Amino acid sequence: MSYIKTDRVGVIDSISALAAWPVGIFFKLLDYPLSAIQRLVGIHRMPWIFLLPNLTFFGIFVVIPLFINFAFSLTGGTELFLNNRVYTGTKQYGFLLECETFGDPITCREDRFWKGLYNTAIFIVFQVTFLVLFSLITALILNRKIRARGFFRAVFFFPVLLSPVVVALIWKWVLLRDGILNAFLVSIGMDKILFFVSPEWSMFWAVFVSIWAHMGFYMLILLAGLQAIQPDLYEAAEMDGTSKERVFWRITLPLLWPNLLVVVVLALIKGVQIFDEVF
Repeated sequence: MSYIKTDRVGVIDSISALAAWPVGIFFKLLDYPLSAIQRLVGIHRMPWIFLLPNLTFFGIFVVIPLFINFAFSLTGGTELFLNNRVYTGTKQYGFLLECETFGDPITCREDRFWKGLYNTAIFIVFQVTFLVLFSLITALILNRKIRARGFFRAVFFFPVLLSPVVVALIWKWVLLRDGILNAFLVSIGMDKILFFVSPEWSMFWAVFVSIWAHMGFYMLILLAGLQAIQPDLYEAAEMDGTSKERVFWRITLPLLWPNLLVVVVLALIKGVQIFDEVF
């Protein structure tokens, strides 16, 4: 039997060495130009060399278009090239800020922009608040030793894997005039609701669907933070007779705060990016 085990180990080592050979050749070939660049620019400037491709792409696709858009905002007309457009200065920004009451988008000249900004602010307040709250509650529940814990973790995370098109189609079938939800309302004696027409219901479902689609990702971040907390702290608190509420506020929440801060920041970034969808 020892001979068989030895032969198996030898075969595995041979396969590993064979697989690692092209990788080693690749890195050796890569070492020559990198060593030449390092000798040319010095070791202290090498980090900038590695950053250069990313900085180049960022400049081409983010910084340059940003300046071009700003230049276009100072001109008028429909021409494609800047030298063919009429210079208007800050006139268009004046139109944008022309409002009787900024709290009421209808009184603004460019009311569609301010309405979109107003809807985005409402969306951020409700979406971020409830997204963080529900993600925290779900993570706390799924961190406990409950039956089928792995299954429920997968269920809550599954919507994150769906593309936005699939999410939109699913909830379109649910919320249509003849959709699943209205069919249920009719079956219990209620009237159909035009969810896509009503402004109140549209905002509610926009927030709800966004939470449903993204909560699993933020829950996973918080769950990782909860599992990183040392069990000894909870055992010591239990031996001291500390209540569960005090354990949460004194142990869990302070140690989970870095993960919670990441979740809040990511949720805010995602909420701000919703401007074009609620416009």
